[in-house]
Amino acid sequence: MTSNILDFLEDTAKKYPHKTAVKVEDETIDYAGFVSNAKAIGTALGKLGICGRPVGVYMEKGIEALSSFFGIVYAGGFYSMLNTELPASRLQQITDVMQCGIVVTTEQLREKAEELFPAVTLKTVGELLEAEADSSVLDPIRSRMIDTDPLYINFTSGSTGTPKGIVVSHRSVIDFIDCFTDIFEISPDDVIANQAPFDFDVSVKDIYSAIKTGAELLIVPRRFFSSPTVLIDYLCDNSVTVMIWAVSALCLISTFHGLDYRTPETIKKILFSGEVMPYKHLKQWQEHLPDTTFINLYGPTEITCNCTYHILEKGRDYSEGIPIGVPFPNEDVFLLSDEGKLITDADEVGKITVRGTALALGYYRMPEKNDECFIQNPLNPFYPETVYQTGDLGKYNSRGEMMFCGRSDNQIKYMGHRVELEEVERSMAAIEGVERCFCVFEKEKLKGYYVGTIEKAQLHSFMKETLPIFMVPGFIRKLDEMPMTKNGKIDRRKAIESAEVRKK
Repeated sequence: MTSNILDFLEDTAKKYPHKTAVKVEDETIDYAGFVSNAKAIGTALGKLGICGRPVGVYMEKGIEALSSFFGIVYAGGFYSMLNTELPASRLQQITDVMQCGIVVTTEQLREKAEELFPAVTLKTVGELLEAEADSSVLDPIRSRMIDTDPLYINFTSGSTGTPKGIVVSHRSVIDFIDCFTDIFEISPDDVIANQAPFDFDVSVKDIYSAIKTGAELLIVPRRFFSSPTVLIDYLCDNSVTVMIWAVSALCLISTFHGLDYRTPETIKKILFSGEVMPYKHLKQWQEHLPDTTFINLYGPTEITCNCTYHILEKGRDYSEGIPIGVPFPNEDVFLLSDEGKLITDADEVGKITVRGTALALGYYRMPEKNDECFIQNPLNPFYPETVYQTGDLGKYNSRGEMMFCGRSDNQIKYMGHRVELEEVERSMAAIEGVERCFCVFEKEKLKGYYVGTIEKAQLHSFMKETLPIFMVPGFIRKLDEMPMTKNGKIDRRKAIESAEVRKK
């Protein structure tokens, strides 16, 4: 029985010791070397007594970061990636929440890390790799570890202004990745192109799908996303077969017609998540890659990556929306009414709720938030059973597939009507000349923001033709560009601020 994520790594290293595990541009490491590095780092950290404690990893994503992740696990700890792109204040908030005693960094970033984290012990990857793997240190630690031990913490924004640290266990990742790689037939022959930052849970699927199957993990450098032709060349030249990407990253390529420049014809599967995929962008990808399988994934970080999936059917019309689909094995995803009753009828909107092993352990050092979101199953009054309320709304279509209907806090009452902002956004995005868009409801006004070639007056006119008047934004603002968060989602606050500055 697999009880520790290190079992994935060691089993794969035995099968494919000299196969490339990770590649970043011209730098590579094979599976045997990867295990060797992780054990050396684990030995050094194990002597520092980090068992059961979080360790920060402050460096660019790459081979050193991944070696550090697994080294921390060998030492009995759990890791959290400290994204170098984050502002100093945010990083300090994160380390304050974690109260970690050690941060692993690189020699190049050591001076900056000393300024950012003055109260912690800093260790560079280089000095940790000087240790020799020592089973007398590693074996006792491994013997005490169980599958519900934490594996990592990913931080997301918090409504109070304090980042929320979501703690995910070994067992949750093991169960999810076992199903994920089996359903989508990921194999040792695959090359998985990693787009997501390592502090974003989309990357969990990249990392652990490769580690489980022996596939090659190709890390796409961040700077490539500022040049679509360079990005496309990198995917083509490395014969990428699997892309598990955020919607915004795929839209970046299609917005700039990167597929017209060159088509990465080796890609067999594209799995997307994070936001609703605009239909016009999906069609571009499908037209250029007619034999590629496209999969819509849904799920918040709190349920370990994803809880539902929908494999798109060739020839099916998805203009009314792409289903988030059906649950992964060993996950129960259901809808609850405001009164806590189960919803099964088609077209009745309810709160998306999840139960199963995939649930995160909870929020780190946030008991009140845990009590709010990780609750007793209202359908089960007989024994303790935790479910996670996602805060999202869904409904079943006539085929029994679940459809995403937006955030529960994104449903507004406007002109006497209940309006889902996502429905307005989908209609807006479908109009020719709109590349990306979003809507907000502020001070009793429905507002729309977009980038594209269409003019505001024309856009407003087209929306009136397809939507009831109470769903047409009375305020529409055209943006020069659509700012993104580090996790590849639309940065709504920044976009609104930039629109206000431009107006002045």
